[in-house]
Amino acid sequence: MRLLLISNSTNAGEPYLDYPKYNIRDFLGEQSLNCIFLPYAGVTISFDDYEERVKERFAEVGHRITSIHHASDPVAAVKEADAIVVGGGNTFQLIKMIQENGLIDPVREKVLSGTPFVGWSAGSNVTCPSIRTTNDMPILEPEGFHAFNLVPFQINPHYTDLNPPGHAGETREDRIMEYLAANPGDTVLGLREGCMFRVEGSTMNLIGERPVRLFRHNETPVELDNKHDFSEFLR
Repeated sequence: MRLLLISNSTNAGEPYLDYPKYNIRDFLGEQSLNCIFLPYAGVTISFDDYEERVKERFAEVGHRITSIHHASDPVAAVKEADAIVVGGGNTFQLIKMIQENGLIDPVREKVLSGTPFVGWSAGSNVTCPSIRTTNDMPILEPEGFHAFNLVPFQINPHYTDLNPPGHAGETREDRIMEYLAANPGDTVLGLREGCMFRVEGSTMNLIGERPVRLFRHNETPVELDNKHDFSEFLR
């Protein structure tokens, strides 16, 4: 199994999908691949426009993008792809459309057979057992929160420690602790912006200079930097 799970597409003040493009190139390799793109998380952008944005950036690093929304048979499009790419946006719309198009099992089987998978933000969330650690509003109701279940832990992308002055609501950490109180057997990894996980078989590494925040029920959160062997979370 090969995964590149990116926290965010774009760093502040930079072009779209610019900072991770060379990581994507290194992950996918030098041979040009036909990548099927799932744009379903796009809500305020059309799927055509979303495809063009991603296609432009992938072309810069030598890979081809075709959006699955053009396919008359989405399952066949997944089976024929050299790589699977899932973009960010709203996780609830993303998983609803994945489920409605019958793609949970085909994508899972394809990736488990060795096809590389690249996702960012919501596209990283859907590799977890469920989408319940997303940051998004449930603007649509999917048939369930179950996702691709490619990794045995939960990711919280865009993780931030921010607590603005005068803000009286929950912090991100508070919300994750609520999740763990309701799901005490789970592990949540807070993946900060500018960072990504690269999974190669039974090995997982953190790429990026900011640490991951590890959350478990009834345990003090721990900071883990890129020197840590994250492979333990795949077991």
